[in-house]
Order: sequence, then C-alpha cells, then structure tokens
Amino acid sequence: MALLSTPFQFKGLTLKNRVVMPPMCQYSVEAQDGTPTDWHFVHYVSRAVGGTGLIIVEMTDVEPDGRISNYDLGLWSDEQIPAYKRIVSEVHKYGAKIGIQIGHAGRKAEDAEVPVSASAIAFPGSRYKTPRALTTEEVKAMVVKFREAARRAVEAGMDTIEIHGAHGYLIHQFHSPLTNVREDEYGRDKALFGVEVIAAIKEVIPADMPLIMRISAVEYVDGGYGLDYSTELCRRYKEAGVDIFHLSSGGEGPIGSGGRPGIHPGYQVPFARAIKQALDVPVIAVGNLDDPKLAEAVIGNGDTDLVAVGRGMLRDPYWALHAIHALSAEEAQPPRQYARAF
Repeated sequence: MALLSTPFQFKGLTLKNRVVMPPMCQYSVEAQDGTPTDWHFVHYVSRAVGGTGLIIVEMTDVEPDGRISNYDLGLWSDEQIPAYKRIVSEVHKYGAKIGIQIGHAGRKAEDAEVPVSASAIAFPGSRYKTPRALTTEEVKAMVVKFREAARRAVEAGMDTIEIHGAHGYLIHQFHSPLTNVREDEYGRDKALFGVEVIAAIKEVIPADMPLIMRISAVEYVDGGYGLDYSTELCRRYKEAGVDIFHLSSGGEGPIGSGGRPGIHPGYQVPFARAIKQALDVPVIAVGNLDDPKLAEAVIGNGDTDLVAVGRGMLRDPYWALHAIHALSAEEAQPPRQYARAF
C-alpha cells in the first residue's frame, strides 16, 4: 500500500491520506471586505474533488490592517462566517478535511496606512512602510483578536486551525531577535506573544481539535536565527498547546549570511525531521515535494507525517489523485463521475 494514501489520525482529526494543500494567498477578494468569493469556493472545493486529505485555507487575518493586501481574506467579523461555512460544507462532501491559517501580516501589511509590529523596524524594500510598535496593551488586545478569529473558524465548521508563525509575519516578528527589540515582557520573552495566542485559541476550539502552527525553522538574513533557536521556540509552543508543526523557512528579509535556501526537491524536509525527532510531534513537510516518489519517500523514511504540496497543487488540482494513482493505481479513489479515467 502506498504510504501517501494511508490515513492519518490525531485527536479528533482523521485524514483519508497524507496529502496537505498548504495555505497560499489568492489575493482575490475584489470587494476588499475579507470575505471569501466564488473564486475561493471553486479553488478549495476543486482540491477536495482532486483527492486532497487536508486543505488549509490561505492566511486569514484577524483585523483589516493585518492583511498583506486589501485583497486578502479575513475573519474579524461574524458576518464573514457564512461564506467560510459554505466552503467547508462542500469540501466535506468529497471526503476532505479543511483547516484555516489565522495570522497577521504585521510590518508586511502593504496596504495598511500605518502597519504595526513588535518594534518599529521596517521590512526591507521600497513598498514597505515603517511600522509602529504595538503597546503592551495592544499586544494583549491582539491576542484576543486571534482568539475571536479562531472562534469564528470553529463556528464555520473548520476541522483544524493553523497559526501563522512563519515567513516574517507578526508572530514571527515577535519571536525573532532581529525584529523584536522591545523592553517590555514581550521583548524579554520573545515567545510570549505566540504562547499567549496559542493559549487563547485553545480556549475556544474543541478539546479534540488539533492545533497546527507554521514556523520558519531558519532565517536566511544576516544574524538570523537557526534550527537550534527554532527548536526551542517549538518546544515552548508545544508546551503551550500546539499539536502539529508545519515547517517552512525564511520570509523575514533579504538573504544574507544565513545562506541561500536550496531550491532542490525536498530542501526543507530536514527541518521537519529535526523538529519531529527533537519534540516527538507530528509534522508537515513542505518545499518542492510534488514528485510522488519523493513524497512517498519522506513519509517512508520517517522524516514527516504529512506532505504539503503547494505550487504543484496550483498547477494540478487533482495532484493527490494523480500521485496516489502513480504510486499504486488500484488505491486511487476518484469521484465516481471520474472513475472511467482511472
């Protein structure tokens, strides 16, 4: 039996296979109100039809100024819930599970009049503004905004929630020494903001719902942190309540002495393996894993529990079906309407 097609179970989440569609912003909310559109409905449902085990909705922001652009999704209002509920309901019809990535762009919020961050340090590049450092009271209020977005996600029927702590966005800005030079409690303990967000979200999600967190395992900028630092971050976040880690890298600035990231297939798998072994937690690996044999190998070798395929799934909504069919034709389970093609 192809390992890629084997079920995965953790707490109350059972996936029919090990294939994950990771969050990928669509920048398609033409009304700029944060509410999913027909594009999002077709985009996500088509991947469910295509056999994906777990779909994670793109970065969805906790306040309007938390968006990368005004064309991004949000969950800052109860009025946005029905549009997400519609997507969830249809995705479930095809045997897929669906989660949502909750986040805040922080200093990378390009359309915010005045972005906010851990500290008043601008992201490099002419299109980025210098952010305003959040006050201590505002940080605590931001934790509540994450909690409320998670509550709305649960009400919409999501099967899991992923916290975005990677790619140079707000939580990453707090836990990186490069972007957090605060003198309050959130500067003295750089993991504290993330820990409080986790604890707040745990208050409003079902006890059997796994909580996922995405982390940049290494920074590539001059003076950026490495795997030892991120391992300890993940240890703190696991203690706070994270169940599964989704391991990526970079996103916090221009490449410097931290070394240029690889672009070869599987270049980020070692990060997933390291966190899995150090903390004994399930992990999701990502990064040029769209060759079915490679995806099968990283599961078979024990490097990861789940395989995320991003750009490969943008090219092919039916990647999961095609990959499982390539590994073991008899195990592919297309919708009955498409069975004659398999």
